[in-house]
Amino acid sequence: MAQIVVIGGGIGGLPTAYELRHLLGKKHRVTLISDRAQFTFIPSLPWVGMDLMPLERVQVDLATALGRQGIEWIHDRVEAIDLEGQQLHVSDRAIAYDYLIVATGAELAVDAVSGLGPHGGYTQSVCNPQHALIARDAWKAFLKNPGPLVVGAVPGASCMGPAYEFALLADFILRKYGLRDRVPITFITPEPYAGHLGIGGMANSSEMVTALMKKREVTLMENTAITSIERDRVCLSNGESVPFAYSMLLPPFRGPRFVRSTPGLGDENGFIPVLPTGRHRDFPSVYAAGIAVAIAPPEVTPLPLGVPKTGQMTEAMGMAAAHNIALELGVMGGKPVKPTLEAICMADFGDTGLIFIADPVLPDRKTGKRRRAVVKQGRWVSWSKLAFETFFLAKMRWGMAVPWFERLGLRTLGLSLVEPLDPDEEIAVEQGRSLAGVGGSKVET
Repeated sequence: MAQIVVIGGGIGGLPTAYELRHLLGKKHRVTLISDRAQFTFIPSLPWVGMDLMPLERVQVDLATALGRQGIEWIHDRVEAIDLEGQQLHVSDRAIAYDYLIVATGAELAVDAVSGLGPHGGYTQSVCNPQHALIARDAWKAFLKNPGPLVVGAVPGASCMGPAYEFALLADFILRKYGLRDRVPITFITPEPYAGHLGIGGMANSSEMVTALMKKREVTLMENTAITSIERDRVCLSNGESVPFAYSMLLPPFRGPRFVRSTPGLGDENGFIPVLPTGRHRDFPSVYAAGIAVAIAPPEVTPLPLGVPKTGQMTEAMGMAAAHNIALELGVMGGKPVKPTLEAICMADFGDTGLIFIADPVLPDRKTGKRRRAVVKQGRWVSWSKLAFETFFLAKMRWGMAVPWFERLGLRTLGLSLVEPLDPDEEIAVEQGRSLAGVGGSKVET
């Protein structure tokens, strides 16, 4: 009986654990380790931070959900990993594993810029549940005493969607409350242009985002580096500063401390290099999914940007890892698979919304094109995001990873989570070479 350990109880870890249990049956043990007692649907945190939704609505109790599926749950923090001995260490014991999947989500590099908050700084974030609650309390106080609002991200940030969502939702809410004339809104982004999104832009994303910002009278500062933050102002690299009474700025992400402190496991930022199958290039027993995975950006930008890893991408990485582990254990036949890394991102702006579909998320490095890129706007996007939240949370409560009807729905849209390796990728896996991009873009690292 093999022991498969999943680190992380979020959008990457929990569905992956469910898929492992589904594929492996009772023949092998599945254990999930998380330092949080609740699964949280992270895409809904902008709503939580703006007091539009209670946090409890978007959470699932891990002990209850995992117990129903016969998955062992360890509520603890991973402190270290012994790669040669195939053991990981939590606070009071060592845990052996035959296979390990790192799906921890992001550690926030709030120390990247002086004054970045919320802890020990002056700005808000909606990147984790605790920060969303702090942002909500600050937002409620801000509505009683409004002033300038600054939203955006610092250099190195990798998921711009929540920033755009927060800025345009704020405009909608402030107009609803009759406060918009008292709140100038400034959006500051390290992207070379609005709608770049860390993926080189797509379809008409730049035009649509820019038009929305102009229509909502949001001052847009592109290709702009925030160098420090003071109590009431954001300081920029050009010597200028922008005052604020409330600010929500996205920090850069990095890999967890235990990855950064384990030689050979991750890169300099703690992200894990993987083969097309999701397996570590040097340690065959280790897989990674979601934000923990190292993905090279499609281009060099004037200011550093990371590649976003959306929920769909994260699920796909986890499904591929589970499939390939089951294959190695001999409980199923077939060929190894890889995540398609197709991305769907929905952003709610109150009275409208945008949906981005990138297939795949990064363009082909040779042609500079994707198979498909779509950006659509409408009130229906907001409804779709709310419906998907409800559906995803139901899946997590039921103990389902990707049920047949979801797979059918994805196929109807021309999308899928995983696909077989092509011959070149099979050779890359045999030779232990990482793929730094997608869509046929193969780079040795």
